[in-house]
Amino acid sequence: MKRTVKRFLEALGVVAPVRGALGLVHGATGRLRGWGPVERLGVLDGYESCTSVALVVLAGAPFAAAGSRGSG
Repeated sequence: MKRTVKRFLEALGVVAPVRGALGLVHGATGRLRGWGPVERLGVLDGYESCTSVALVVLAGAPFAAAGSRGSG
């Protein structure tokens, strides 16, 4: 069970900055439509760029959480 949680957190730590960067590219250029992390969430309309930056900045948190779970 611990390994599953740790792998999930590590995968989240890899996916989050990639999706955040893609969202920033979409916001700046208009390309890569559909790749942004929050395009489909109506609640965050107007905050797509801020959310993408937050994903990039906070991407280290899942790695820290996975590391604090210890080995195993």
